[in-house]
Amino acid sequence: MLAIRNFGLFWDRDRIHFGRPGVTGHLIGENSRVKNADFRKQSGVYVLYDKDMKPVYVGQAGRGNANLFSRLKQHDRDHLWNRWEYFSWFGLCKINNNGELSMSDNADRNISGKVKDALNEVEGVLILALEPKLNKQGPKWKDAEEFFQYIDEEVEDITALDLLKVQESIENRLIAIENRLK
Repeated sequence: MLAIRNFGLFWDRDRIHFGRPGVTGHLIGENSRVKNADFRKQSGVYVLYDKDMKPVYVGQAGRGNANLFSRLKQHDRDHLWNRWEYFSWFGLCKINNNGELSMSDNADRNISGKVKDALNEVEGVLILALEPKLNKQGPKWKDAEEFFQYIDEEVEDITALDLLKVQESIENRLIAIENRLK
């Protein structure tokens, strides 16, 4: 039985919609079969990458309340906050045609199969997550679906130039206030 049901490769941290007060965030992906699949509650494994796409952390999601979304949100605030820019994930729960996670799949379900199938899954995860230069083949998965990150218009791109402009504006306001106080 296939444990890895779906995956996303090299999603951009800046495109995660973590939400704000009164607004729930989301972690949406899409492919040719399903639009707007929300992977917040997904169980599986994930890899965090730095700006050069080098792996810096591997973790699990799905134990208790520690789903994929909450783990990424945690890493956005913990000691790794400034160490990662991208992430890949490998999910254990199927996505229904309506974009929701299957209620029949969870981190506690039993799986069984042949050793060769388990080896193919582990090898496939490592090949996709690490992109070794000398591997020519991809994963030997039959039914795992790749999802691509949804680009939400509410999640703004903020560049270093944008931040410099804000800083300059604040500095100009402070100078104006100082001049008035003189």
